[in-house]
Amino acid sequence: MDWFKQHFQQRARRHPEVQPGAPPEWAPAAEQSSTYGLQNEASDESYETALEFCERHPIESSTILPSRTIADIDSNGCLEWRMQAHDSSPVTVVHNSGGKGGLSQIRSRVGCPDTCLLSNLPIVAGQYHFPIDGGVYFEITVNKMTDPSKGGVIAIGTACRPYPSWRLPGWNRLSAGLHLDDFHKFFEDPEGGRPCFSLGFPPITSVIGHTIGCAYSFYTGTMFFTIDGQRLPDAFTGIYLQNRSGIDVYAAVGVSEECDVSVNFGSTSFKWLEGNEWRWRVDRQVRKLRDDVGDQEELPAYSAR
Repeated sequence: MDWFKQHFQQRARRHPEVQPGAPPEWAPAAEQSSTYGLQNEASDESYETALEFCERHPIESSTILPSRTIADIDSNGCLEWRMQAHDSSPVTVVHNSGGKGGLSQIRSRVGCPDTCLLSNLPIVAGQYHFPIDGGVYFEITVNKMTDPSKGGVIAIGTACRPYPSWRLPGWNRLSAGLHLDDFHKFFEDPEGGRPCFSLGFPPITSVIGHTIGCAYSFYTGTMFFTIDGQRLPDAFTGIYLQNRSGIDVYAAVGVSEECDVSVNFGSTSFKWLEGNEWRWRVDRQVRKLRDDVGDQEELPAYSAR
């Protein structure tokens, strides 16, 4: 049973009457789910170890950012966002000049196992105001990826902390991802995911040299992806709406085998032109605390796509 279902079944038993207008529970996408990945498949040991990890380590509650961090965001905007790698991580992360973020480069070597990296700051911050327009957006550009037939994978998406670092985005609790080896999308899906395209085939035959974007709409809880600035059909609708004030969501990038990926939080112009507007900038939401703006706007009625 996934985290969302387990959490809200327990909540329903405690609170049997749901208030009118409450945001709906997330439901799976309409596309048929695959039992196995088309190109690559994680081991059973990886799956079992991740389950144990999630049982031992509950999701971190949302927090107010330190005043120094807010001051830095006021001064530097999106440059304060960057990807992080732990000391024991098999990948390296290089930031743009001055050690700031906004643009990070992830590099992994031949033989690198499945590895997930998260941003240093949340891109969806539960303690802060959720505007009714726009959302958050970031992009990756693929400079190198081992051929998928030889185990190469790059994934882009989101996750909450703590997340098992040996699991790609979308495989475990409160995580979503698009995997570029087979263009399957995942949300809390440890199996083979669902095809991102109705015909099952992406518009590109190789991801090398292409830019993939990830967007999340605050108002609808919709996540969608882009390729070279072109918006793809909505991947998920209604995610992260339940108890949204209680969690922080981070940008997530996964790699396997030899890869070289540039991650852009807005340091340079996005390929998706709308993402350059203020309403999609990662540093917009944390400018206002939830308590500073009164009650949150009413969430929309849920519609599956």
